Amino acid sequence: MSRTLRAVAALSLLAIVVSGCSKKDDPTPTQSASTLPNGATLLTEAAVAMATVKTAHFTLSVDGDIENLSISKAEGDLTREGNAKGTATLTQSGLKVETEFVIVGQDAYLKGPTGGFTKVPLSFAATVYDPSAILDPTRGVANLLKVAKNPQTTAQEGNAYKVTFEPDATALQAVVPTKVTGITAAVWIDSATKQVTKGQFTVPASGGKPGGTINVTFSNYDAPVTISAP
Repeated sequence: MSRTLRAVAALSLLAIVVSGCSKKDDPTPTQSASTLPNGATLLTEAAVAMATVKTAHFTLSVDGDIENLSISKAEGDLTREGNAKGTATLTQSGLKVETEFVIVGQDAYLKGPTGGFTKVPLSFAATVYDPSAILDPTRGVANLLKVAKNPQTTAQEGNAYKVTFEPDATALQAVVPTKVTGITAAVWIDSATKQVTKGQFTVPASGGKPGGTINVTFSNYDAPVTISAP
């Protein structure tokens, strides 16, 4: 359970449920590739913006079947200090179970469908993932964007630019709890704030699993959030 919780908190940081419409299906005019902002510039600006984020709300969905990943959806709030609270749907013994989670400092609290919260040490799951990395400017999303490879701005969708890139394996593992290689990524960057509004990580087949996508949306940046032990 603690291992999956790490996945919840970690994955709280980042990726999304849309790939973008084709130009043919988009009812609004889109910019040509030659007039879109430079991808590297956008990721640099987004890395700076994300380095200042103190809190965020997230929603997570997982499509497909990814090796060693039992979470299918989650929603909650995160803080730069690594605290978090929310709910997650997990698959255990073939059954989907909804779990509440709270992370405060070095303690994690889990609550299943019945009973109260159970306290477990955060250090028990630290080898899997450190949740404080999500909004940490040197290890989290900001760093992932900073060291991204081959960024390309592929579209403008509403008020956001879609940028695809090859994530650095080490930086990615600090944010997304999977060691599957060959992952590709896309983020949507708000044209005004340069903050990431959503992202999508496409995970290839591995370990007998067909793979899939990890999708996340972000909102309510820097809104007041109170997270305390239950």
